[in-house]
Amino acid sequence: MNKILKIFSLGVIRGLLAGLAGAGAGIGITMLVRHAIGLPAWNPGPVTTIGIFTGVITYLVVLGAFNYWFRWAIGAEPKEAEPPKRSWTRYFNLDTNHKIIGVQYLVTALTFLPFAVALQLVGRLDLSKLVSPLNATTYESIISDHGLLMLFIVVLPAFSGLMNYLIPLLIGARDMAFPRLNALSYWLIPPAGLLTAFSLLVGGFDTGWTLYPPLSASFEYIGMNFILIGIFLSGLSSILGAINFLTTIFKMRAPGMGPFRMPVFVWSTLATTALTLTFTQFIGMSFLMVLFQRVLGMGFFNPQMGGQVLLYQYLFWFYSHPAVYVFVLLGLGIISDTIPVFARKPLFGYKAVAISSIGIAAGGTIVFAHHMFAAGIPAFLKIPFMVTTLLVAVPTGVKVFAWVATMWLGKLRITTAFLFVLSAIVTFLIGGLTGVPLGIVPVDLYLHDTYFVVGHFHATLFGGFLLPLMAAIYFWFPKVSGRMLSEKMGKMQWLLMTVGTTLLILPMLGLGIEGMRRRVFDYSLTLGFRPLHIATAVGGFLIFAGLVILAYNMITSARRGAPAGPNPWNSMILAWQVSSPPPEENFAEIPRVVGNPFGYGVEGSVHAIMSTETKEEIKNE
Repeated sequence: MNKILKIFSLGVIRGLLAGLAGAGAGIGITMLVRHAIGLPAWNPGPVTTIGIFTGVITYLVVLGAFNYWFRWAIGAEPKEAEPPKRSWTRYFNLDTNHKIIGVQYLVTALTFLPFAVALQLVGRLDLSKLVSPLNATTYESIISDHGLLMLFIVVLPAFSGLMNYLIPLLIGARDMAFPRLNALSYWLIPPAGLLTAFSLLVGGFDTGWTLYPPLSASFEYIGMNFILIGIFLSGLSSILGAINFLTTIFKMRAPGMGPFRMPVFVWSTLATTALTLTFTQFIGMSFLMVLFQRVLGMGFFNPQMGGQVLLYQYLFWFYSHPAVYVFVLLGLGIISDTIPVFARKPLFGYKAVAISSIGIAAGGTIVFAHHMFAAGIPAFLKIPFMVTTLLVAVPTGVKVFAWVATMWLGKLRITTAFLFVLSAIVTFLIGGLTGVPLGIVPVDLYLHDTYFVVGHFHATLFGGFLLPLMAAIYFWFPKVSGRMLSEKMGKMQWLLMTVGTTLLILPMLGLGIEGMRRRVFDYSLTLGFRPLHIATAVGGFLIFAGLVILAYNMITSARRGAPAGPNPWNSMILAWQVSSPPPEENFAEIPRVVGNPFGYGVEGSVHAIMSTETKEEIKNE
């Protein structure tokens, strides 16, 4: 009985049950109101939409996300915060500590990652013709859900988790600027993920991951509504988080930490969150407009009602190309901060690498129309956007050159994290080089909506997100858990995922050049596409196998891994100058930053001066 009571005392369980009850109540009340005003009681579109929003609000209220603000609004005294306890239950309740929230984000992302990859494997098997073929709607729903889950429920939360855990530690702060807002930002992600995943059970959606109207506005099943609301919630979480990160970095850096004493990951966070805060509203607005057209009959994208179909593409890509840099800039920051540690050399061209993050973000805001070269946009727009698309490669090239120069003649330490960094560089380079022809108007008109675009996009995301994330996990796991991951299993995972990535991406590029269209569930065997599709399926399964090894490695190492000590990599940055795991408030006293974070091999180089108390904590550990 005590165990049952303990389970029901967890915030996530209470919130989930309350959310389901709130959704049911919202649906029931809406049906009664519709019946009272003479409308049919049951209309799945508006009724379930109101039920979902009611359920999400109820879930957040019962979870305690608004307790402080409610008490402030009625003039009540805030409750005294209880001293935090080291317990696994903290991860299942609303908690304001940035490290707890960071782990919550990361575990949520890693939980949805295998499901999102499994959806892609189903699509790969279908195209390889190794199993019974799916119908068109089922295939499109599975592949589209894979794309949206990966981008909004895996990539964004994973990087939000890394930023949450690391930013205060990297800049010498004790927590984020707005801890309660930070907690609210995370707890929007579980309902967003569940709505996105469960959309498949209520009809799915056959629009592709871009959700273009008129298909998205007229698709009959409510799975479309689930997706629109789920991604809207994820976007809202990103905007709230961006406000928090920008404020924290600008206002809470340790004394002496000027712009060019920050790790590159902090620069990448600045660029990423500035893009998020500026542009996420556009995709949220476009999805809400589609939802209102579906449930309220509005005509934003309906030409018969004075709407404009192309307006959606402008809104969608105005966000979605800057979003590519939201997805990869932090991965590039991970690479930049990791290479000097394992090369034992200063980061070559540190200031140029730092500023290039801002250059990539700024350049990425003026290239979006290259996605619309084939969509009938005015001809005078095509050449300027072609030029800006090609120019954005320049700051990216600065980073790649600096990485290679840093490794040159360095004392390389070949760890799993470093191997993933090397694979990430090569894969990202493939993504960048294949992006150049897609930015050239006549070439793009041939390659547009072919598998070449799919291959390019996967190379960019694998090189800028998935492989750097693996490197970050192996690099930072000792700090989070106090234990080392198994290098033997890690190198096995690296080999599987590197080979799998190659088998997945290169055949996609070949298929695109041969003319294989994306978003098609069948093709003629006479075209000779099947061997390349089989290769992509094999690559996908190798990647999945690598993720299984990672899960096993993390679970076993968290219990029985070798003790890590405070600084197993002999890193200079602030995060490694405290115990592993870090104390509740990170630093006994705020440190004083006095030098570059990458002074490896430079005699007398010191990044920060720690307090006596902090040094004693490390010594006692």
